[in-house]
Amino acid sequence: MEEYDLIIIGGGPAGLSAGIYSGRQNLKTLIIDKDLIGGQAREIPLIENFPGCPDESGLEIIERAEKQAKQYVEIHDMEGVNSVGKDDNNNFIVKTSKGEYLSKALILTTGSKHKQLNVKGENEHIGRGVSYCATCDGMFFKGKDIAIVGGGNTAVTNALYLNDLGCNVTLIHRRDALRCEKILEDKLKEEDINIIWNTTVEEILGDPLVSHIKLLNKDGTESEIDVNGIFISIGDIALNELALSLDVDVDSEGNIITDKEQRTNIDRVYAAGDVTGGVRQWIVASGEGAVAALSAYKDLLNADLI
Repeated sequence: MEEYDLIIIGGGPAGLSAGIYSGRQNLKTLIIDKDLIGGQAREIPLIENFPGCPDESGLEIIERAEKQAKQYVEIHDMEGVNSVGKDDNNNFIVKTSKGEYLSKALILTTGSKHKQLNVKGENEHIGRGVSYCATCDGMFFKGKDIAIVGGGNTAVTNALYLNDLGCNVTLIHRRDALRCEKILEDKLKEEDINIIWNTTVEEILGDPLVSHIKLLNKDGTESEIDVNGIFISIGDIALNELALSLDVDVDSEGNIITDKEQRTNIDRVYAAGDVTGGVRQWIVASGEGAVAALSAYKDLLNADLI
């Protein structure tokens, strides 16, 4: 069984940053990802808010980051982690689809996935008018008609943000009252953003780009509205299964709880990036990954494990 000082599970921005920082501390490190390195980040057509990388695709940035990380660490992609446990010496046994590995410490950068509406036409139009990230994609819809689905803080914040960008915003909510903070609701009213109440999206249409959506009102009436894009803001789901198997603490929404050094409640287990909740942006994930790697190095050093 191959042994490592540190195994990082997840190869997105947080995982790659953690790998670069751990490798530069001379920790023998392995990054494992169940998909191609970068995951969902590879699908972003244009990123304009990552420092030093204007007007580049997510794939371009990830490929450079992967190349950089490979200077310091070993990377296994397309290798799913099936389970994580401990041996008698309190080291971690990581079992994957291709083998077993032993590690003194773990960093969980397993990310999150967007909650979907699960309606007809949604998956077919991802990247063609369907988006889950206003910060990432909002500028593409400046001056265009867009719908936002949701009624919580994220949805209303996105509505305000996209309205400020110059989008023509309609908020669609399945209830008759918003679930956001009062101050956000007041700002929504001040901006006079249109809201369609008691309504759900039933189908997303357009060929190949989104052109209109079908709606169903609570009273049973149906309607259609023309839109150039639809932002789905009904929450994210942390990919926390491995964390839960290790008895790592999570909050009420399933996000891994860490301290400011990215430590979890389990000794020598750290977490970074979207799986910890908060601001789900590349720059934040990268910073947390770096902090997690440095914390792992410090803890292993203090415990005379390296």
